Amino acid sequence: MVNNDCHIVLAAPQESMTTYFYKNADADEMIFVHEGSGVLKTQYGNLDFAYGDYLVIPRGTIYQIEFATADNRLFIVESFSPIRYPKKYVSKLGQLMEHSPYCERDIRQPANLKTHDESGDFLIQTKKKGILYGLHYAHHPFDVVGWDGCCYPFAFSIHDFEPITGRVHQPPPVHQTFEANNFVVCSFCPRLFDYHPQAIPAPYNHSNIDSDEVLYYVDGDFMSRKHVTRGMITLHPAGIPHGPHPGAVKKSIGAKQTNELAVMVDTFHPLQLTAEALEIENEGYVMSWAE
Repeated sequence: MVNNDCHIVLAAPQESMTTYFYKNADADEMIFVHEGSGVLKTQYGNLDFAYGDYLVIPRGTIYQIEFATADNRLFIVESFSPIRYPKKYVSKLGQLMEHSPYCERDIRQPANLKTHDESGDFLIQTKKKGILYGLHYAHHPFDVVGWDGCCYPFAFSIHDFEPITGRVHQPPPVHQTFEANNFVVCSFCPRLFDYHPQAIPAPYNHSNIDSDEVLYYVDGDFMSRKHVTRGMITLHPAGIPHGPHPGAVKKSIGAKQTNELAVMVDTFHPLQLTAEALEIENEGYVMSWAE
């Protein structure tokens, strides 16, 4: 799914980057690790990753990914603007505030900066304007003695996101995790349901007029959906009414909590689908609200 602000893709790589390095000169990247584990190697040091990790990689970072096994599944957002912490959770001095659903202690920085004093022919596959160019370095691209500043890749686990709950239904902005120009990323995590005596936990029917809504279903029981399982992606375009599937509202009454895990991307400009996406569309989903 693509627009001028971001590209949203799925990948299932089976091999590590062993013969080349990679640099995205077009976009920041947010890689959500749905399956697999390994190490993100960069000129800033190494970041270990596993199931549930968000890897946020600033534009221009040279990196390699080393997977532990061949079984990997990644949900990736390329952003043509910087990926940031939500402004509403950051103080004027740049710190995450106490009402934020995560804090600085949850952010994992690169570590174990190794010395690579090597000469040779090092290939950096570099993407610019959507085209891959092969750049050749005469020295190892991680041949650095240190780094400074506030621009570096980091990891954050969706399992460290602390959901904000209330007596009645809380709208999706409480799940916001990151933001960029014209889109946001949200994390739906295991949480207690609304605890007002007359609360109906299932979200109400609505017509989102501000954004296209993309949901990537990670794990657990999705309270408002039937026949939607892990690994599926739904796209609800702006202006089209949607809500719980038939029977989901009644089923939710009396439920105390949900164990769902999902990543949502709301884009404020319409998304277009690639031919590959149309080929794997579940054509019956559009009628799934019918009794």
